[in-house]
Amino acid sequence: MSKQSLEGWTSLDLVKRQAERYGDRVFCTFENDPPLTFAEFERETDALASGLAGLGVGEGDRVLMFAYNSRSFLLTMIAVHKRGAIFTPINTELKGDFLRHQMGVIEPRVVVVDAALRSVFDSVDLAGMAIETTVVIGGDAPPLPGTERIAFESLAATVARPADIVTARPQDICTIMFTSGTTGPSKGVLMPHAHCYLFGYGAGRAKSLTDQDRMFICMPFFHAMGLTIQFTSCLINGTPAHIVRRFSATTWLDDVRACKATVTYGLGVIPEFIFRQPATPQDRDNDLRLMLAVPIGEEWGTAFEERFGLRLLQAYGMTECNLPAFGDLKDPVMAGCAGYIMDDFFEVQIVDSETDEPLGTDEIGEIVVRPKRASCFMAGYFNMPERTVEAWRNLWFHTGDAGRFDAEGRLFFIDRIKDCIRRRGENISAFEVEQVLNNFPPIAESSVIGVRAETGGEEEVKACIVPSGDAPDPVSILDWCVERMPRYAVPRYIEFVDELDKTPTGKLRKQDLRDAGITNTTWDREAFGYEVRR
Repeated sequence: MSKQSLEGWTSLDLVKRQAERYGDRVFCTFENDPPLTFAEFERETDALASGLAGLGVGEGDRVLMFAYNSRSFLLTMIAVHKRGAIFTPINTELKGDFLRHQMGVIEPRVVVVDAALRSVFDSVDLAGMAIETTVVIGGDAPPLPGTERIAFESLAATVARPADIVTARPQDICTIMFTSGTTGPSKGVLMPHAHCYLFGYGAGRAKSLTDQDRMFICMPFFHAMGLTIQFTSCLINGTPAHIVRRFSATTWLDDVRACKATVTYGLGVIPEFIFRQPATPQDRDNDLRLMLAVPIGEEWGTAFEERFGLRLLQAYGMTECNLPAFGDLKDPVMAGCAGYIMDDFFEVQIVDSETDEPLGTDEIGEIVVRPKRASCFMAGYFNMPERTVEAWRNLWFHTGDAGRFDAEGRLFFIDRIKDCIRRRGENISAFEVEQVLNNFPPIAESSVIGVRAETGGEEEVKACIVPSGDAPDPVSILDWCVERMPRYAVPRYIEFVDELDKTPTGKLRKQDLRDAGITNTTWDREAFGYEVRR
């Protein structure tokens, strides 16, 4: 494969190029906003960039975005880039110390906030922060204390001045996006233009995306899946997109059908939540040809394709290391199969997580990645040099994920290393155990962790379960598991909980469950006398 040129791999070049090519063709439609054409995207971001220039926003300044998916969100991102500043979208579910942490890391000059979300900042200690301006979208909410207030609509009406638009290079940092913080404090990932572009380029190439497709976007724009993988792939390929504020399992199919989407994405529990909606004879009445879904469960993957009349495609990646692997539609759906390495851009190895020594075919170890092209990878963690050095050991970026390669060179994602339970010499994927549990009708959802037994140092499997109604008999759960998983993977401990903590993108947060360990409400099959038969 010839080496792909990175010339023009900036958001500024991309928006301008597509405006010239597609002009007044509608690019994005929204749940609550007016449509946006390719030409309007260029013109309106020029005007907004001049508005930001008037606020003093310049090279290297951070502009924090705390808003739902919207027209204003996309305009702000490109306008910030056109000023040479750094766009920083953050999770709209944050509050209190969680929000304070990310604001403290970013040190923003300007905060752009939906009026409906403004009150969240009332619980945040802003002492010591040098925020100058609060830009409020769609309402009369007050500014943050000690800042000037300006309405987004007023800022967007600024007369564009060509001198306010900077030039950009593929290696320039344009965005900081935060990790989910599932294994520690969230970290701000420094993302060059080319890194953001490659997310969309690789995804579009893997899906053969064209300007005749139509994308449905329900993933949040503060996450790489929604903003760089979905939206940027649409911009690169001239693909119209319909954008909603948030995912809803009950309206997903109606939304897909109404906008005539041919492609969509789902992350975390989203595809499974869709599949667990009641089936209807109209499920195949849609235009979808493809859905990128990560991860896919063995119990429902093929059935999902048959039910909705589409193909599922998997991939592997992180905000830090882009998407180095994509599935191939020539292969059948295989749980955990992220597919083949995009080897014109990346090297990937499976190594022993303690020694970093490479492992062989089908051996499970840590997935490590490094780029072949400059600027197509994160540039580090913002204001966290020690975490950057920790992640880049022995000249490889360490993902913290467990995986393996099969004999055909396909990468399989097993689980987060902390979610890969080691019991009696066997590696157990918490995800695979959760999939079996979630297929038991009395269970709404589950989270599986490894815990230390009261005697002995080995890990045991604990299942934290949200019942779909009355809590089922733990024995019935074990009977279900015994028929459907290896005996070493059958949970020893069961605990019923009211809900499970998740990130807004559907990933389970497990640290509190691990910290709790075995509690006085944990049911123990060994104490009960239940024996897992061979």
